[in-house]
Formats: sequence, structure tokens, C-alpha cells
Amino acid sequence: MPDPIFADRRLAPLYDAFEGARDDLAAYLAIAGELGARRVVDVGCGTGSLAILLAESGRTVVGADPAEASLEIAKAKDRAGRITWVHGDATTLPAFGADLAVLTGNVAQVFLTDAAWAQTLRGIHAALRPGGHLVFETRRPGRRAWEDWAADPAPVTVDVPGTGPVRRSLEVTDVSPPLVSFRHVYEFLADGAVLTSDSTIRFRDRDEVEASLSAEGYRVLDVREAPDRPGREFVFLARRTG
Repeated sequence: MPDPIFADRRLAPLYDAFEGARDDLAAYLAIAGELGARRVVDVGCGTGSLAILLAESGRTVVGADPAEASLEIAKAKDRAGRITWVHGDATTLPAFGADLAVLTGNVAQVFLTDAAWAQTLRGIHAALRPGGHLVFETRRPGRRAWEDWAADPAPVTVDVPGTGPVRRSLEVTDVSPPLVSFRHVYEFLADGAVLTSDSTIRFRDRDEVEASLSAEGYRVLDVREAPDRPGREFVFLARRTG
């Protein structure tokens, strides 16, 4: 089940407001250009920020997400109707013959079991053309990002269009590597409502990710830095084999 921040109809509109300009997406556009990708699948597309940028650059795009509330926001951004939106996960992707599949943000880390991650890789494999590419990011376990989260608990307030000021705070609720759980609390200052979103993500090391890709029919071509977060993440570039 998607986390409430993506699936709850009152929380989902807050995601873009708190995430801001999403400077991290420029790297994915650059990689799509580097690979000459014309047909792209955005797996776990959320509110559609990257899918929209890809479509605006003239590419044919499929955006898939299991959180219907987020997908509705994404569809509203796609005023020209250029994108094919799929309500589902990687296992429900069409046989698209994609040149490139991408997973941005936390998406690659929400699959907590080896079986769920393998199933996702298989679904993407089927959506790619032979020789198509998969690109995704995942946080480096050794960087221990959860310690930064716990050390900076100061709430952030954002004035959300149509909603008013909302205060967000973060609490790390459990650290049991490779799993880390945390809770966001959203206070709607206009009416006093308080909603929470609990999340758990898995931190996989580089060797583990590379082994999982090899097992599911991919060859790792490169492991890069995230340009906007050097030293914090792995960015995997893999090619579908077979």
C-alpha cells in the first residue's frame, strides 16, 4: 500500500509544495538525452513532475503509480493529454517497448523484501525493449541518512495554495538496518487538523543492488553520484539483457 502522503486525498496535494522545485530531476532528463531515449516509463511517478518534463521534451511517456490520489494530481498537470497514466505498479505496466525506465526519489527503496524488489525488476524488464535502460537512485547505507533526519527535527511551514499554511515535522521511529521507519506529521494551521504519514524504506548496499539486477536480466553499466547530493546516493544505470 502506498504511504498516506501519496495516497491520502488531503495529504497528496502537499507533496509538491514541500518538495519544491525538484532540482534532482534535471539529472534524469540529461540521462534520457545521453541515451537517446524517446520512449520512457516513469515507475512510481507520483504527482508526475518528471513525466511532465519528459513529455514536454517531446518524448512518449508512460507514468505509473499505485497511489490514485497522486495520479489524479499528475493527470491534472497533463493538460495536453500527452502522457499515458497507469494506476498500478511495475507489474501492471504495458509491454511498451520503452527505451528507458526510471525510478526517482525513494521509489527503489520502498520495496522492503527481496521478492517485492525482484518482482518490480521483472515488471520493468517486460516493459523495456531489448537493450533498453533502467536508471534509479538509492541512498548509500554507509551515509546513515537517518541520523541527519533525527538531528534536524525543526518543523517546516509552507503556505499551500488552496489549503493555507501547513506545518510538517519529521520523527525517525525505528532504525533496524536495512529498514528505517519515519513519520511525517502535518498540521493544517487553518483548521487545526493533524494528519500523519508513516513510511519504511530499505537501504541496500551497492553489491546487493548489482546482484539483484544481474539476477533479473540486467547488466550494470555505471554507478554514478546524484549531482545534487554527492556522496549520499548511488545512481544505477543498467541495460536490459536477454
